Amino acid sequence: MQKIKSLMARQGLKSPQESMADLSPVENLRIPSTEEMRELRQQPIDPQAEQEIIDSIEEVYFSNDSFDMVRHELEKLPPELNLQELEEYRDKLKRQQAAVSKRVADLILEKQPSYVKELERVTALQANLQLAAVICTNARRQLRVSKEEFTEASLGLLANQRRRQLLTGLLKSLRTIKTLQRTDVRLSEMLEEEDYPGAIQLCLECQKAASTFKHYSCISELNSKLQDTLEQIEEQLDVALSRTCKHFDVLHYTKVQKAYTLLGKTQTAMDQLHMHFTQAIHNTVFQVVLGYVELCAGNADTKFQKMQYKDLCTHITLDSYIPCLTDLCKALWEVMLSYHRTMQWHEEHDKQKTVPSQDDAAGESDELTVDRSYVKKKLEHGLTRIWQDVQLKVKVYILGTDMSNFKYDDFIVVLDVISRLMQVGEEFCGSKSEVLQESIKRQSVNYFKNYHRARLEELRMFLENETWELCPVKSNFNIAQLHEFRFMGQCRSPSVSPSRQAASSAGPALEELSLFQQYHQDGNPFEMHTEHKEEETEDVLASNGYESDELEKSVYQDYDSDSDVPDELKQDYVDEQTGDAPLKSVSRETIRSKKKSDYNLSKASAPILTNTTLNVIRLVGKYMQMMNILKPIAFDVIHCVSQLFDYYLYAVYTFFGRNDMPVPSPSLPTYSGREAVPARVVGPACLYESSGLGLISSRLRTTLNRIQESLIDMDPVGENAGVHGPAEDRKEKVPSPHLSQMVILTDSGTLYGLAQRVVATESLVFLAEQFESLQSHLDTMMPAAKKPFLQQFYSQTVSTASELRKPIYWIVAAKAIDYEQMLLMMAGVKWDIKEIMSQHNVYVDVLLKEFEQFNKRLGDVSRHVRIPLPVSNVLWEHCIRLANRTLVEGYANVKKCSNEGRALMQLDFQQFLMKLEKLTDLRPIPDKEFVETYIKAYYLTENDMEQFIKNHREYSMKQLANLVNVCLGSHINKKARQKLLAAIDDIDRPKR
Repeated sequence: MQKIKSLMARQGLKSPQESMADLSPVENLRIPSTEEMRELRQQPIDPQAEQEIIDSIEEVYFSNDSFDMVRHELEKLPPELNLQELEEYRDKLKRQQAAVSKRVADLILEKQPSYVKELERVTALQANLQLAAVICTNARRQLRVSKEEFTEASLGLLANQRRRQLLTGLLKSLRTIKTLQRTDVRLSEMLEEEDYPGAIQLCLECQKAASTFKHYSCISELNSKLQDTLEQIEEQLDVALSRTCKHFDVLHYTKVQKAYTLLGKTQTAMDQLHMHFTQAIHNTVFQVVLGYVELCAGNADTKFQKMQYKDLCTHITLDSYIPCLTDLCKALWEVMLSYHRTMQWHEEHDKQKTVPSQDDAAGESDELTVDRSYVKKKLEHGLTRIWQDVQLKVKVYILGTDMSNFKYDDFIVVLDVISRLMQVGEEFCGSKSEVLQESIKRQSVNYFKNYHRARLEELRMFLENETWELCPVKSNFNIAQLHEFRFMGQCRSPSVSPSRQAASSAGPALEELSLFQQYHQDGNPFEMHTEHKEEETEDVLASNGYESDELEKSVYQDYDSDSDVPDELKQDYVDEQTGDAPLKSVSRETIRSKKKSDYNLSKASAPILTNTTLNVIRLVGKYMQMMNILKPIAFDVIHCVSQLFDYYLYAVYTFFGRNDMPVPSPSLPTYSGREAVPARVVGPACLYESSGLGLISSRLRTTLNRIQESLIDMDPVGENAGVHGPAEDRKEKVPSPHLSQMVILTDSGTLYGLAQRVVATESLVFLAEQFESLQSHLDTMMPAAKKPFLQQFYSQTVSTASELRKPIYWIVAAKAIDYEQMLLMMAGVKWDIKEIMSQHNVYVDVLLKEFEQFNKRLGDVSRHVRIPLPVSNVLWEHCIRLANRTLVEGYANVKKCSNEGRALMQLDFQQFLMKLEKLTDLRPIPDKEFVETYIKAYYLTENDMEQFIKNHREYSMKQLANLVNVCLGSHINKKARQKLLAAIDDIDRPKR
């Protein structure tokens, strides 16, 4: 094998691959000859067999072109050669070569058209390359000619032109440098004109130009100077920004914002703006308060300017407190209005930026969007912050002065100003102004306690000096006509001028606008307290105590002309006890009929009230006005309002409702029948034991006891003043009032002060009616948690006012008729007669004469004071009840009585009723059945009598026992008598 290889190397033989490499590409791809193709076709053409032969070829033959197959095959030969094996291996290689050749031939035949086409392209490429070579040769030849013909003169011209252009650019640069050096003068002029955007724009352009020419040595100094100028502009811009905090100007603020936008410091500007607003609030309030303090201090050497604001507020005098507060709120309003207009400017500016076109919005940078979002959030957050600063400053001012000694009108002005300021705060940022509410509540509670204490003392003085004369007021008088109630805004007084009426009619339209809309351009919501304050006049008093004849004639029209009265004051008040409606609801027929029981009804529309009543009503109006302005102390105010009514009710009861006999102790009497009747009337003890005429209701008794315990200071002033209860509790109480010595209640000629009693009692009832009309308004003011107190006050106190009529008029009724004389006359009558009488007894005529005299005296009293129908009814009812009970008592005193005597009793009573019905319109006659039943009981059998005793406990034990004793011998025996008396004793035993 080695020999064969060496031989091949010696003869220069090449391997098939090497031989193929020496050929040209075309030769390499030589198409097999016809003989070879024939030989290939003679080979088996079974594709599967052919594929198997190809697959049997070693993998190394397919590796790469550099593979030496001859060397590979020679290296495979064994050391000892076998001819047969070599031939077989050679045949195998031939078969493999034949299969490969056949496959290649097939591929060549298949790709022959592509081959021909590619060959044509190669030929065309060769032709193009030859043409390109010719063109390049010509071009080089022509370039050589141009180079030879180009002259030095042409190059010189070009060099001069270039030098000229350079000099022109240099001249332009020198002119720009000269302009830059003169920029300072123009910048100063623009700053004086407050053209900040133009100045900044010019400065930025100069800086840009300076950076372009920074290679010049003269520009370096100019660049640093421009930077200093730009910083100076920013400082002036900050000062200009601070000026917008007090007096906002749209053009000025637009310039400032545009300037900050050019500087790219929009967010910084907003931070600075809020700092300036905070500083403006501090400086404003300090300067306002300082001005008033220095003005009031005069030439004092005190260095107020170095004081803290809190200490400065304590030096405000009472006279300058309200003007200073008003000016303080005016100044703070200007700051808040500027902030409000600043927000409006940004909202409108943002709308203008977003509306124009979508292309602009698309081109807007993200940085600008971030700036807008930051400004919006900063402004919204600043609302609460600025209002908080305002609240704190005003709070310090409010608490810096003790307002407990202010006049009421002055304190109302303070409350009104603060209320308006809180309204500003709610519109400014939706705040409930808790800081202001708490501070003014503290001052209000302190002020109101002192004020209420003084008013109670004043009310006691009024009551102790009150002579209970009628206060003449017009027939259509209503509390809404008092200027203290004008705040309710529902009463249109005829005295208001047309111009003011027009203003009031335009009021609701203005109220729909917010304060910031009303005073957007000029004006101030706090100027109204000084400029629009007018003295309100009233026309409620009647001339000479009575109105003109014409007005008196038109009393019926007065009932219908209540258009000036608020709806809540038009509600009819109906007494819970008697069912009586107010006088204004009396029908015309009732007025025209003029009942005998209603005296002087021609002036029925004029309410009965006193100067003290009017004073209490005015106080209630003032209290409600304060409560309306400052709702947080509504409960305290309503509680004090209830104390006014309580004290008035207690005074009327103390003066006129108690018995005129000396009371051993200051505690309330437990009003029994005996205690309610004068000593001389008591006569037979059993007369009034169970009558109940003088009893006050348990509700009224409870109310009076509550008032005495909670409001009345029963301890004498002196040594033992501090023994009962803490001083603070006693401070809240008021001494019990004493009736004026000018009021005489013991004169029978005046029916024991009936006129004064009517005026006092009916003025209390009138006051209760006014309280009833105000209930709905007070209910809206009262906090929900405290409403049960108001309901209890109305149900247990106000509604009991009319119940005082019974005990007060009872005393008059008990003294007006001489019941004792009637008893004495009845004792002289003989009742055990044997024949029926046709003539009644004399005591009936005497009693009727007493009633006629009583009726006449009522008429006399009514000439001075109108006696309303409910009052006359109560008086007649009391007198009739007492008369009937006196009759029963007289009948019970009879020792012997026959059937004819009982008939005479009935005749006497029927005569009394017949004549009495002509004197009074009261129907039915009170206690008529009480007398008739007692008279008829004489005819009862033993069993019926026993049942009668059990069922009729309204009669006293003596009266029942007398009934049994008189019947003894006629139709009741002794045994039955003992049984009936025992039954009477059993009934009376629980009482003992």
